[in-house]
Amino acid sequence: MNDGGGETVTLRLHGAINEIAPEAWDACAGDINPTVSHVFLNLLEESGSATARAGWAPQHLTFADSSGRIIGVAPMYLKSHSYGEYVFDWGWADAYERSGGRYYPKLLCAVPFTPVPGPRLMLHPQAAADTQSTLVAGIVELVRQRKISSLHINFPEQTDFEALGAAGFLQRIGQQFHWVNDGYSTFDDYLAALNSRKRKAVKKERREALADGKIEIELLTGSDLTERAWDAFYKLYLGTSDRKWGSAYLTRRFFSMLGERMPDKVVLFMARHGRDYIAGAFNLLGKDTIYGRNWGAHREYRMLHFECCYYQAIDFAISHGLKRVEAGAQGPHKLQRGYLPVPTYSAHYIPDPNFRRAVAAFLDREREMVEQKIEQLAEFSPFRQEVE
Repeated sequence: MNDGGGETVTLRLHGAINEIAPEAWDACAGDINPTVSHVFLNLLEESGSATARAGWAPQHLTFADSSGRIIGVAPMYLKSHSYGEYVFDWGWADAYERSGGRYYPKLLCAVPFTPVPGPRLMLHPQAAADTQSTLVAGIVELVRQRKISSLHINFPEQTDFEALGAAGFLQRIGQQFHWVNDGYSTFDDYLAALNSRKRKAVKKERREALADGKIEIELLTGSDLTERAWDAFYKLYLGTSDRKWGSAYLTRRFFSMLGERMPDKVVLFMARHGRDYIAGAFNLLGKDTIYGRNWGAHREYRMLHFECCYYQAIDFAISHGLKRVEAGAQGPHKLQRGYLPVPTYSAHYIPDPNFRRAVAAFLDREREMVEQKIEQLAEFSPFRQEVE
């Protein structure tokens, strides 16, 4: 295709990310967020977690200039369902199909099973200023040519979100809870920033979580990630998935491969009672952020989820000089533990004009409610300087 300035550019779809050179992909993705790295996305495919058989048919996009150099990439999948996305559109699918349309397959630009905000329309640092708009136009043309019902870009960064809105995409706002390191040197510094009631509550929860010294927390990363550790965590992960969600998205092989290929990007907090692991929290480590991903436990243990998933992550972030802890989707209970509400984003292209109008009207109403909710929740911040 022509970029409008006379130069020929090439948009290409790839049925597997291993068709794309890792160095070319990562030159666009950068090194800040590990979830968009070539190695992580390849692990999802190679392990059997994100494949066409699982309803995630890879359709990764590369954008090359006239010399053949890749200057833009986007992680994309042709989806036959809406599981594992964390931006819910089941109601849209039902309404469209009741009106005679075919919603699936749809096109999704996202990281499978990963509600982590990050870059989605990823550009080479030396790409021209208009590269992003050309990339967006190319994806839209792909949707039209293939007569796909819709294109969804989930958890983009705010800059991508604004650019997509300017390109005519419908904009959706969600909400998560993130913890921000306000220059703390120790966990006690963080506690001191809380109002007295919340500070006492956190200390009490941490004592109860460890059952008066009967439970210990181990931090596993790098060479600590043995097959024994992964066997233990995977059993915990399956147990929690069976109790709460009904199915586990990630395969056992995924975790072994993760430990082999990205060991320094994994932070695993495992709770041990005697010789047995009873619970664990799996996190990924970015350049300035620790991302909470999965929790597993044999059963419900009092306060242990808060300790492994929230307090251990805060302690790790402080001791390693990280800026944020992003603890994943949902969870208003995170607020009283110092995780404050922040907006998340998604953008949606819908070719059918009638369906587009209906979704746009819904999003207008939803956006107002979400913005009000974020504003109201922020008033319940546990931090001393904001409430006293």
